Amino acid sequence: MTTPVTDKIDSLVKENKIMVFMKGNKLMPQCGFSNQVVQILNILGVPYETVDVLADQDIRQGVKEYSNWPTIPQVYINGEFVGGSDVMTELYQKGELQQMVEVALAS
Repeated sequence: MTTPVTDKIDSLVKENKIMVFMKGNKLMPQCGFSNQVVQILNILGVPYETVDVLADQDIRQGVKEYSNWPTIPQVYINGEFVGGSDVMTELYQKGELQQMVEVALAS
């Protein structure tokens, strides 16, 4: 992976309390898994940013290497990789995601 791509991903992750690398964007998700993540974050009513990996192949591949996670979407909270839609759904159902988000937004 090239350094500029790594640097770009790294700065996006660090500059945004909640960062989602997904197919599409929060207004128009382009796959069911990305839509699931958007729905969860919208239910929580928290601010978050998205990057459409379909618009940038370098980011699409780079984020997989950055996180060592093979699938999209990828969610980062407070600079830490959390997981994809399955992990987000599980954390939300357990009530743990709300706590993670509150801590991130308070810091």
